Amino acid sequence: MKYFTFQYVKLFMQRRDFIRLTALGAAATSFAPAFSSLALATDDPPITIEAFRHPGLLHSNEELAYIRARIQSGDKPWAGEWEKLDDWCKQLLELDPEPRRKVVRGPSNRPDKGGTELQRDASAAYSLATAWCLSGNKAYAKKAVGFLDAWSAKLEKLEGHDTKLLSGMAGVKLVNAGELIRHSYDGWKGAGQDRFEVMLRNVFYEPIKDFYPTANGNWDAAMIQTMLGMGIFLDDRKMFDRAVTYYRQGEGNGAITNYFNAFGQCQESGRDQAHTQMGLGFLGVACEMAWKQGVDLYSEADNRLALGFEYTAKYNLGHDVPYEPYTSVQGRYKYKRISDDSRGRFAPIYERAVYHYHYRKGLEMPFTREAAAKPPRPRGIRRGWAHFRWTDLMFERPPGDA
Repeated sequence: MKYFTFQYVKLFMQRRDFIRLTALGAAATSFAPAFSSLALATDDPPITIEAFRHPGLLHSNEELAYIRARIQSGDKPWAGEWEKLDDWCKQLLELDPEPRRKVVRGPSNRPDKGGTELQRDASAAYSLATAWCLSGNKAYAKKAVGFLDAWSAKLEKLEGHDTKLLSGMAGVKLVNAGELIRHSYDGWKGAGQDRFEVMLRNVFYEPIKDFYPTANGNWDAAMIQTMLGMGIFLDDRKMFDRAVTYYRQGEGNGAITNYFNAFGQCQESGRDQAHTQMGLGFLGVACEMAWKQGVDLYSEADNRLALGFEYTAKYNLGHDVPYEPYTSVQGRYKYKRISDDSRGRFAPIYERAVYHYHYRKGLEMPFTREAAAKPPRPRGIRRGWAHFRWTDLMFERPPGDA
């Protein structure tokens, strides 16, 4: 098998004992995931946090203030990226929410009875809430509340083969929008917030509370991010801890050491690059929200997520990488070789990894940085988006970084 080098030895030298680990400059080693038998019981030991910080999902007050200042100063790239978000939200002001009582999503989104509308409206609510926090334009806040209230007043159930996945993809955007609005805008009435909380617990949490261990790992990853976000928004420590514990030690394909092997190959690398990037992006969101609460999931398993980002970025940039045949938990999926399906089609997931690993922690992350500069595929205003938009604006670099 070919040797290959990711040029960031520093990744393995944050602690002396990293040196004993498999390095990316070494030959690929055997990958035999040790699936945990951990049962997610309700008496899991608590994660050590004093109290939840708000807003404390993807964006903190410090970060929002920093980005506002960069925009007001006309600094690049913030000012230019803000113009894109502002223009988008002006269009969203003309878009009416389309809530459903019951949403059905089947395999590969067929049938699609309200699933696209749910994802679109969740993305709209997040975009509007973000734009409100950066501009102070109350029209954006009011419209964001309109999307949140419309769905929480009507939605009763998610159904279909892809229920867990849809809950994980749409729920995290809704809860991020709700977190920003709740802690910055006085126009969201108490009754609306109460209905929103009920919707989160009854409609979004119920399908995902036990995850989906045998599915491809992006499913678990989607659920981890939403469960984490809901735990923070709801000030529900048990819910938050459940997601953190599963990320670290879960039995399914989406747990960190099951989804990536020791040199960064993903459980879905042999499936296609679109789903691989989905899982990466979802786990990155989970890590960022946990980080805001003082819980470091980014460094779990010796920065395993960073290795996953570098491996996937390198392959999608056209380089060779080692590959070992992978059989998923309980043998449901067997991928014998790396897939070039969707290779080179970059999702907007890399900026957040650069934000943390490169700027906060000082790791080189050369391939991830190069991938972050690649434009993602655009989607129209009436389409859903699996990932968060506006990462070029919101995760350019942290406050205080020169």
